[in-house]
Amino acid sequence: MTDLNTNFAGIKSPNPFWLASAPPTNTGYQVMNAFKAGWGGAVWKTLGKPIVNVSSRYGALSYKNNRMMGLNNIELITDRPLEVNLREMKEVKEKFPDHALIASMMFETKEEWHDCIKRCEDIGIDGFELNYGCPHGMCERGMGSAVGQNPDVCEKITSWVCEAATKPVIVKLTPNVTDITRPALAAQRGGASAVSLINTINSVTGINLDTMDPNPTVDRLSTHGGYCGPAVKPIALNMVAELTNHPDFHLPISGIGGIETWQDAVEFFLMGATTVQVCTAVMHYGFRIVTDLTEGVSEYLDSHKMKKITELTGITAKKLRKWEQLDLNYKIIAHINSEKCISCQLCYIACEDGAHQSIALVKDSRIPVIKEDTCVGCNLCSLVCPVEDCITMVKVETGKKKLVWANHPANPNHILAR
Repeated sequence: MTDLNTNFAGIKSPNPFWLASAPPTNTGYQVMNAFKAGWGGAVWKTLGKPIVNVSSRYGALSYKNNRMMGLNNIELITDRPLEVNLREMKEVKEKFPDHALIASMMFETKEEWHDCIKRCEDIGIDGFELNYGCPHGMCERGMGSAVGQNPDVCEKITSWVCEAATKPVIVKLTPNVTDITRPALAAQRGGASAVSLINTINSVTGINLDTMDPNPTVDRLSTHGGYCGPAVKPIALNMVAELTNHPDFHLPISGIGGIETWQDAVEFFLMGATTVQVCTAVMHYGFRIVTDLTEGVSEYLDSHKMKKITELTGITAKKLRKWEQLDLNYKIIAHINSEKCISCQLCYIACEDGAHQSIALVKDSRIPVIKEDTCVGCNLCSLVCPVEDCITMVKVETGKKKLVWANHPANPNHILAR
């Protein structure tokens, strides 16, 4: 039997599935309902000095069948009084002592950080998450991503918190940087116990073409917001892997960004995360998705004869290499299963107009044919095909030895692959 009990940087929870700091963790009522549903932990919506939020707040990028691929928000941190949040957090912890309750925080001065840390520890919270990620509203005030984008400030404020905190400190990183390892290493130098990533990505989701107003609109005006949801998962996976593979980074990682299914969660574990945090999927489908997450991951571990999440940690991240280290003589080509083909010819159109003209149409047949001598194995045809497993990519034995760019004749400088 798998054991989903988790110890993340000293923070224990019954499973690795936490709610991210966001609207679903705005009140004690919500967090208690989440814990009843089976979530292992929750990061409370960010505490800070009183703010006023706007209306409206969300915009979405949707695909076919109105599936929300990405959610943009211009909402700020909690707009509820600190005393109310602390009272409700205390009630939650008393009723659910075995679940992880994390206080997300964002302040300007050292004194404000220290005061809130003490008050949170007095009510029994399990750890802190420092919000260095919000890309709108707060960064203009010198907080949020303004901290996450400046390694020196990131290290300084993290050290402030670690001076006062006796509970584990997690630093939440912004993706709005060119190198995620710089703020992560700064957080590590500042004394952080762990990091979480990614926070939201700077964005404008869309425009109403009838009114020409940006979305979401506040009296026909808007601002750049934070983008999250399934569309950001590839960016998050890459950044998690960058930290996992960095030789000088040694902190545990809580993965965030587009997690909707148990398969998404497993991908984050394989890239190096040991817990995951979910927001947008809950806003779309509700707290009950945690049942699918826990059951799916448990069955996956069972099928691979593994007992704990940590057995997955970083397996796939280790398979990432610099481009120069990939085998240039490795070859695959496409194969079309004629029995499954529905003759839509999407693969032909995609290859003819957008790729390598390696699919042909044959007279008196609607089923396309692969030109094996020119197919470069780019995968495009298999990606556009609407029928599962109709087009597969098949390895071709070339008889050639492995060749990387460092040793390629076309590389006059013989650049060494690291």
